[in-house]
Amino acid sequence: MKTIKYTLLLVICFGIKVQAQNQSALVPHYKAYYKQMQQQGDIQGIINAMTHLVVLEPNVKRQDTLAALYMNEGKYMQALNIVGIELLDTDTTLATEVKAVSLKSLNEPKRAIEHYEVLFKQKPSVSIAYELADLKIQTDDLTGASLNITYGIANTTTDMMKPYYETQTPYQVPLLAGFVYLKAISKFRENPETNHDAAIAILEEALQLAPNFNMANLAVNAIRNQKETPKTE
Repeated sequence: MKTIKYTLLLVICFGIKVQAQNQSALVPHYKAYYKQMQQQGDIQGIINAMTHLVVLEPNVKRQDTLAALYMNEGKYMQALNIVGIELLDTDTTLATEVKAVSLKSLNEPKRAIEHYEVLFKQKPSVSIAYELADLKIQTDDLTGASLNITYGIANTTTDMMKPYYETQTPYQVPLLAGFVYLKAISKFRENPETNHDAAIAILEEALQLAPNFNMANLAVNAIRNQKETPKTE
C-alpha cells in the first residue's frame, strides 16, 4: 500500500512538473504570436494572444492591456468584465481610462464621471474636461459642467480639434467651438422655458467658430422649434 501511495505521489509530482514546463514553453510562444499579430494588424489575433498570456502568466499590465484592446474594438462589456466598474485606489491610469470610456459608451454617465474625475486629477486636460462637461450636463450637474467648460475655454488652443460622428460622414470642428456648444446646451438646460434666446445666441458663437458644426445647427433648430411651438396644457 505504501508503495502504491509513493508511486501515485511521484506521478502527481511529475505531472505538475510537466504542466509547469509546458506553461513555461507556451509563454514565449504567445509573446512571439502577439508580436506577429501586431505586425500583421490582426486585432483579434492580438486579443487572442494576450488572453492566453493573461491565463498563463497573469499580471496587472497584461489584464489592463487586454481590457484596453477590447475597449478600442467597441467591446465595452468585455473590457469591463476584466477591470470591473468600481472606483479603486489600486487602479492604474489605463484601467481608469478603460472604465471611464466603457461606462460612458454604455450610457452610464454617473459611473463614468467618477473615473473621468480621477483622470482629470491625475493629469488635467481639455479633452477630459470636455467629457466631464458633457456627462455632467446629461446628469443635470450644471454647476460642475460650468467649471469644466470654463477650464476648457481657457485652456483650448486654436489647433485643437474635436471629432463628431452624428452624421454619416464624421467631421471635425475646433475644440473651442465644442466647449461653446456645451455652454449653450448647459444654459438651455438651466431653464428650458425661458433660456431659448440666450442658448441660441451662444450656439451662434459656436457656429461662427465652426460653420460646419452640424450638432450646433441641430441644436439651434430644435430650440427654435420648441420656442415656437405653443405649450399645450
